[in-house]
Amino acid sequence: MNYIKQLTAALEKFTKDDRLNPTHISLYLALFQYWNLSRFSNPISISRNDIMQLSKIGSKVTYHKCIKDLHYWSYLEYRPSHNPFKGSTVIMFNFCATYIQAPVHNSSDNGQALLHTGTKNGQALIPSKTDTNIKPIKSKRRPKKTEEVEIYFLEKKSSKLEAQKFFNYYESNGWKVGGKTAMKDWNAAARNWILKTEETGTAQVQKRDNLNTRTDKNYGEPL
Repeated sequence: MNYIKQLTAALEKFTKDDRLNPTHISLYLALFQYWNLSRFSNPISISRNDIMQLSKIGSKVTYHKCIKDLHYWSYLEYRPSHNPFKGSTVIMFNFCATYIQAPVHNSSDNGQALLHTGTKNGQALIPSKTDTNIKPIKSKRRPKKTEEVEIYFLEKKSSKLEAQKFFNYYESNGWKVGGKTAMKDWNAAARNWILKTEETGTAQVQKRDNLNTRTDKNYGEPL
């Protein structure tokens, strides 16, 4: 991973995104520093307190809002941990669309290709001039696994059961909206699913209340 190129690409992306504020950028740079210290490996384990201190964010509410925004806007993938003894993890995305990882044909003890540049991860980044199909990592068409959907539904105050229903339904029809159109953003589809679920639940409660009749009537009273 080329530190300068990745950071430059991220900063250029920031300038084109009007949704960001300085807190988002400060948080991303703090996470980027963690990523750099881990030699750009994914995922990285993070400590909320350390990241808040590094990014100068004083509110936990602001921290959670900003990191979720960065997740929804495809700057990174946030995997919150609900275990107090285990830190959350983050997958940082590579925005260097003009640079790709390439194998270097030098043998090593374990048979993997390594580049003798003094790096420990054995990865090389070379310019790509002929491959025009390379695109930045950005896909919201479908989730990678059920757990990702469950986390999103829980963040939206829904349930794992509804998340599984959502995943199974769209997985069975090839992630198509209305059975015809390919899904463009599963997050938006999930929010619509949750809204419809809430509306259905409210309608059922109202219907049940309307069906309730008084059982303590005094038939001796005049009408």
